[in-house]
Amino acid sequence: IGALTVIPIVGAAVGAVVSLGLAALQFGTWPEILVIAGIFAAGQIFEGNLLSPKLVGDRVGLHPLWIVFALLAGGALFDFLGVLLAVPVASALGVLARHGVRRYLASPFYTGPSDSAGGNAA
Repeated sequence: IGALTVIPIVGAAVGAVVSLGLAALQFGTWPEILVIAGIFAAGQIFEGNLLSPKLVGDRVGLHPLWIVFALLAGGALFDFLGVLLAVPVASALGVLARHGVRRYLASPFYTGPSDSAGGNAA
């Protein structure tokens, strides 16, 4: 079941069906089944919205909010393929942006013209 988490919705759906099915077989009454459903939902929300973005963001050097944004944008623009490619593309864009900012901060556009160019100092 854990291997199915690579596919965003399928892993959670299979996990929910299995856990709720086992809860129904073990307990047989609705209050206990609903408690199991609540625990499963809370775990999925925590894992999907807090834990995974934090862990993935630390590995690729992006803030967790950028990871969530990349996944949402990738999914909205390119469906399933966008979700799969969102984090690598966002990571590559982050590297390019950091490199561009570093070059800009070292350029004369940011630091201003140098006085050694023979300019007339007043």
